[in-house]
This record gives sequence, structure tokens and C-alpha cells, in this order.
Amino acid sequence: MGKIYQFILQRIIDNKIYLISLLIGIISGIAALLLKNLVHFIGDRLVGNIPISQSSIWFFALPMVGIIITVLLVKYVIRADLGHGVTKVLESISLHKGMLRLHHTFSSMITSSFTIGFGGSVGAEAPVVLTGAAIGSNLSRFFRLSATETMLMLGCGATGAIAGIFKAPIAGVVFTLEVLMLDLTMSSLLPLLISAISAAVLAYYFMGDASLFTFHLNHNFNAMNVPFYLLTGVFAGIVSLYFIRVSTYFERKFKEMKHQFSRILLGGLALGVSIFLFPPLWGEGYISINKIFNGAGMNLFDNSVFYTFQDSHWFFLLYLLLLIIFKVLSMTATTASGGVGGVFAPSLFVGAVSGYLIAMLSNRLFGINLPYENFALAGMAAMVAGVMHAPMLGIFLAAEITGGYSLLFPLIIAAITSYVTINQFEPHSIYARRLAAKGILVTHHKDRAALHYMNVERLIEKDFTIVSPDMTLGDLTKAIAASKRDLFPVVDADGTLRGMLKMNDIRKIIFNTELYDNIHVRDLMYMPEFYISPHDSMLDVAAKFESCGRFNLAVIDNGKYVGFISRARVFSDYRDTVSSMSQE
Repeated sequence: MGKIYQFILQRIIDNKIYLISLLIGIISGIAALLLKNLVHFIGDRLVGNIPISQSSIWFFALPMVGIIITVLLVKYVIRADLGHGVTKVLESISLHKGMLRLHHTFSSMITSSFTIGFGGSVGAEAPVVLTGAAIGSNLSRFFRLSATETMLMLGCGATGAIAGIFKAPIAGVVFTLEVLMLDLTMSSLLPLLISAISAAVLAYYFMGDASLFTFHLNHNFNAMNVPFYLLTGVFAGIVSLYFIRVSTYFERKFKEMKHQFSRILLGGLALGVSIFLFPPLWGEGYISINKIFNGAGMNLFDNSVFYTFQDSHWFFLLYLLLLIIFKVLSMTATTASGGVGGVFAPSLFVGAVSGYLIAMLSNRLFGINLPYENFALAGMAAMVAGVMHAPMLGIFLAAEITGGYSLLFPLIIAAITSYVTINQFEPHSIYARRLAAKGILVTHHKDRAALHYMNVERLIEKDFTIVSPDMTLGDLTKAIAASKRDLFPVVDADGTLRGMLKMNDIRKIIFNTELYDNIHVRDLMYMPEFYISPHDSMLDVAAKFESCGRFNLAVIDNGKYVGFISRARVFSDYRDTVSSMSQE
């Protein structure tokens, strides 16, 4: 029996990554369910009991109330900067080797529930991605996994979160591979799939098999409409550029405001005015998307001050364009003033309205009959592809959350066209742009990622023979005879590096015994032109090696000699790091 138990235990140890990824998928799926239900509880049970009709003053007040509650929770309860969910995950990968603090497993869920439930014009997906990633990160720490395994478990948490909140397992995996840029290997793909399917099954079990959006395929793909799908992709790419540039610009302007109260007041008022003028901007906007999918797009006028113009088709087109413009502004006002939420839902909303606008405008101009719901779906895929620089995610997410797999052709056409369009103007996704501006984005650059995970102090070589500047050439000759190196640091009594000597520099005089007592080390040494600090990053070290062409660099800490780093050792460690990152 003992051998049987040992065999079973060994099998568990051998497959621990799969078991942990299953656990992470279940927990992150539960987190997604909790967040979705918290948002609906606050929105339906609390805010929903307040009568909101046309020109209601509550459109002004409630979103600001949600932001104030969120700010108070962050400042006095959580006491930490939550930031943007997905950007926070990328920052963790770039700077902290996948480590996320424990409070991230719940803090974003709670705060985003109040922000969105009270009408904040953002989505719940980015907060749950941060939650899932934090679950994976902290569980990997609990199980004492390696740095590479921790990164994989972080990805499993993010995958499970997306799969759970959207009931879209393939989109969850694609998100982690395409947005978080996790390496695709067999050893990484299987755990991601396990987390994705376990979270999605959990969501199906508790929420039924209904799709997030009630999409009905009333019109099959028509090849004659390809030019208009291309147009939809181009338009979505341009709108994505507007989405990224405008949101980052106003976020920066809000951060420049010194007083938090001023940010809350300005953001809350801007959000309230936007929702007052355009009620579809309230919350995630999924209700409005369902109206478009079910042939009730004109109902986007409901509760609007522009309701009297509902019979004017041309004004409705202008209204749709204004919805696109103000959704980005209201989203930015929500997050920049202190609310917590993500860009997934705004991207889907803007995409659906964009596709709807292109179809309606084309029908009016050319007298054709493009299906509104098909183009709204293609617009959703195209916006995700453009805003997140993730065409595969846009395709599979739009297909999975609507059951619209029959329209894969137009989804692919629109998503790729959008991605190609925005790539001409903006090299980074909305998530990566913030990190790229700080110079800390390594997830999208494998060489930088490998250098990031290398440790400078571990590469310092200290077996060099130290000589004093007061030593004579005779003393130096004895030191050389006992050394295995041809490079000699010159260090004084208090450890300060005064210079260095190379064997080649003294080769011509080393056998001239007449000079042994007349020449001192101080007469032969030179101060290195290039050196580094033990606190420098490996990116700095690699840049220094590339620019100076030296084979060894002195390591100096506030003038004190520490050792040397060699180009050969850096290259050897780099190869080992790349190998471990890509290990299958």
C-alpha cells in the first residue's frame, strides 16, 4: 500500500501545474461571477429603485456618488493605488516578475462594482482580469512555484477571469497570449485551457447557457458586402486611434490637477452631463448593444433630451457619432476622476455603434440593405482589435459572446483591417502605451524581457586580484604570478577604485628587473572610461556593453570597487534565461 501511496503522490507532484491551474480557473471563475452579480445588485437593487426618466437629475448625481464611494474605499480602506487593471498586470510582469499584492484579489472587484453600479461609463472586465491574475500570482507564491511558473499561473488567472465573465474560454486564452504576450508552448497552453474551460463551465452552470448578447443570425454572410466590412474596419481603426489618444491625453490632464476633490468634481460633472445628454452611456452599455442586435436601435433615443428628433434619420446618424465621441470622454472622466473600471465594455459599445453607423449610413447613401446587427458585431471585433492591438481576441470574443461563429469571415475582415489601420499611427495598445511611455514595457519585447529577469549582482565576478596604487612593479609582478586573470583593479585602503591595469599594458616592462623598485602601480594604472553600478538594470548593462565595445565592465558602488561583469558571462546567462522562459 505504501508504494501505491507514493506512486499517487508522485503523480500529483508531476502534474501539480495542471492541478493548480484548475484551482485558479475555478477561483477566478467564482470571482467573475461575484463581480458580475455585485454590479447587477448595486445597479438593479439599489440604483434601480430610483426612478430615472427623461431629463432626470439622477443622471447627474448617481455617477458622481459612485466615484466618491470608490475614492473613499481606495483612500481609507484599501490604501493602495489600483490603477488600470490590465496595465497593472503588464506592469507586474514587466517590473515584479508576476508578483501582485494580495489585496488585488478583491479590491478591484469591490471598487468597480460601485463605480459601474452607479452608472460609471466603464466595464468590469479589466478589474476582474487584475483579480484573476492576482489570484494566480498569490497561489503560485503559496505553492512556492518558480518565477516562470508564477508567470504562467498569473496568465491562468487572467484567462479564467475573461472566460468566466464572458463565458468565452477561447477568448480568455487568446487574451493572455495576445495582450499579456505570454509565450505559447505546449507547457503553457494546457494550463491556460484548463483554467479557461473550468471558469467558463462554472459560469454556464450558475448563469445558464444564454450568451451575453442576444444575437440572432437573420442574414448570412454575403460576399458582396466585403467592401463595407473593409470600410467598417478602417473606420474602427480610426476611432480606435481617437479612443487611445483622447483617453490618454485627458488622463494625463486629470493627473496634473493637484487636488483630488477637483478631479472628482470635474470628472463627475463631465460624466453626469454626458449621461444626461446621452443616456446609453450609462454603465457598461450592454443594454444598448442588445437593442442594436434586436432591431431596436432607434430606442437608443430613449430618455434622451433629443428624443423629439427620433423621426429624423439623418439626425440619428449624428446622434450615433456623438455616442462614439462621448463614450470615450465619459469613460475617461470615470477612471481619471477616481472610478475603477476597464475599456473592454466601452470598446464593445463603441464598436457596435460604429458598425451600426456604417451600415445605416451606407444604406441611406447607396440605397442598399446591409444587416445592422451583422455590422454591429463586426464593429465590436474591429474595435477590440484596434484598441487592444489584438485582432484574434476581437474575432473570438465577438463570436463567443454572441454565438455568432457563422460570421467569422466578416469578423476576420473587419478586425484585421482595423488592426492594420491603427498600426500605421499607434504602435502600442491602450494598455501597453502607458508603460511604453515610462520605458518599462518588456512584455512585448522578448529580448528586453529576458534581460529584465537577469540579476546584475549575480553576474558580478569578484575573483580578480586587487592591487594597491603604492605597490612597486616588483610587487605587481608577484601578484600577477599568483593571479589567474589578466585584469587588475587598483584599490586604495578604504576600498575606493583608483584605476585598473591590463596585462597587455605592462607586458613590455614586466621582465625588466631594473624598473621593479622605480615604477609604482599608480604610474601604470588608468581609470576606466566605462563602468556600471550594482543597482543598474540589465537593460542598462546591455546598453553599456553595446555602446562601449568592452569585454569587461568595472562595477563601482559610490566609488567603491565591487567587481567586474564580463560580456561572456552576460551572454551565457542570457541564453540560460531565454531557455528557461521558453522551456516546454
